[in-house]
Amino acid sequence: MKTFKGLLAGLVVPGLMLLAGGAAAAAEYKDRSVKFAFQNVKEHPQGQGAQRFSDLVEKGSGGKIKVKLFPGGTLGGDVQTISALQGGIVEMSVMNAGILVSLAKEFALVDLPFLFNNGGEADALLDGPVGEKLMGKLPEKGLVGLGFWDLGFRNLTNNRHPVATAKDIAGLKIRVIQTPIYIDVFKALGANPVPLPFPELFTALETGTVDGQENPFKTIELTKFNEVQKYLTVTRHIYNPQSLIVSKKFWDTLNADEKSLFQSAAAEATAFQRKISREQDAEALASLKAKGMTVNELPPEELAKIRETVKPVVEKYKADIGDALVGEAFAAIEKKRASN
Repeated sequence: MKTFKGLLAGLVVPGLMLLAGGAAAAAEYKDRSVKFAFQNVKEHPQGQGAQRFSDLVEKGSGGKIKVKLFPGGTLGGDVQTISALQGGIVEMSVMNAGILVSLAKEFALVDLPFLFNNGGEADALLDGPVGEKLMGKLPEKGLVGLGFWDLGFRNLTNNRHPVATAKDIAGLKIRVIQTPIYIDVFKALGANPVPLPFPELFTALETGTVDGQENPFKTIELTKFNEVQKYLTVTRHIYNPQSLIVSKKFWDTLNADEKSLFQSAAAEATAFQRKISREQDAEALASLKAKGMTVNELPPEELAKIRETVKPVVEKYKADIGDALVGEAFAAIEKKRASN
C-alpha cells in the first residue's frame, strides 16, 4: 500500500490520470457495488467526503464500480460496523480512529487528551510514519486503511447547568464513545461516563438517560443536539482524526487497477474532506449560538486544571501504546510546531 504522504503528494497527477477517459478505458474494472457506512448525516463533512470518494470511484471506473452511501448509522454503530467490515458484509467505513483501539492498542495514541493544537499537527503526524505504523496494524485484523479524515475537536454539552469551571463537570452523566480512554478521562473529571453507540445518542439526551455528550461543533449542529441540549462549553479536549477503512475481504478481491483507483480517490477525498470540515467548524459554532445554545469559553486557568486532572490518564495510555511510538509521535508534533 502506498504511504499516505505519497498519496497526498501525488494527488493531482494520479487522480487526473485515473479519471481521464482513456486511462479508465485501458484499466481493468469489474462491475461492483460497495456499501460505505458511517455515523453522521450525509450533509456532514464526513458524508460530503464519502460522496466525493463515491463520485471519483464511479467516474474513474467508467461507471462500473458504484459506492452506495449508508449515512446516519443506518447499518449500525461503529462497533457493529467494524464487525461487518471484518466479515465482508460492509465494504467501507470512516470512523473515529481511536475506536480501532479495540483491534490495536496503539490507536489510543490519537485520543490522548490535548495532544494536538490544530488539525495541521494531526495531518503532519498521521500522513507520516506514525500514521503508516497505525494503519499497518489493521490488515491482520481484517481491515485496510486508506487515510485519515477530520472530525475536529470535541466539545462538551449538557442540559443541567453551564460548565464555566473544571469542577462543573463533576456529577454530570456524559455519553462517551465506546472506548476505554474516554471513560477514564471523564471519570478523572468527576463525571459519570456512559458509553453508547452514536445512533442511540439523540434519544438518550432527549429522555434524560444522559445529561450530556461531547462532539465537534458541526456534529452537534447537524445532529440537532441543540434541540435537546442547552449548554455548550468550548473544551477542545480531544481532536478526532477519522480512519477511512476498507474490508480486507473485499480489498483482496480487487485487482491492481481497482486498488490504485481506490487509493487515488481516497487521497483526493481526504484533502477535500479535511478542508471543508475545518472551514465549517467556526460556522457551526456561530450557528449553535444563533439557535439559542448558551456557550461558555473556558478561561485558560480552567483548561489548565482539566489538563492537569487528566494527566494520569495520559500517562496510563502512553504506557499501553509504548514509549517508542509515543516518543516518535511527540517528536513529529514538535517538529511541526517548530516549522510554523
